Amino acid sequence: MKRNLRFARTGPDFLMDELTEALKADGWLEFNPLFLQVYAKLRERKAVGGGQEMLRLRMYEKLQTLVRQGIVEKSGKSYRGIATALAAWAEHVAAQHCQHLLNVVKRNEKAEAKAV
Repeated sequence: MKRNLRFARTGPDFLMDELTEALKADGWLEFNPLFLQVYAKLRERKAVGGGQEMLRLRMYEKLQTLVRQGIVEKSGKSYRGIATALAAWAEHVAAQHCQHLLNVVKRNEKAEAKAV
């Protein structure tokens, strides 16, 4: 029997977690100091992988996505998180993660029922 395997990252997104935590602070932050702050936090958590430049690109992409969604404001090269939007977004992401975990459990229960 052939199984189709695919890679799905189901764990928490540490980069986005640290980015949103840094953006919750009051005031405007330029990208480079923001990146250095997030990078230092990720190194503390031992969650840095793929090199610093790749991480910088991933963070910039995620930051621009937050700007497009209206969760973060951009003025020139500075960024500021909108507190209410960040809180609502974090709650939504947590709910999505819980729903994904429930779907995985249901899928495993169905697979076990078929095997018996």
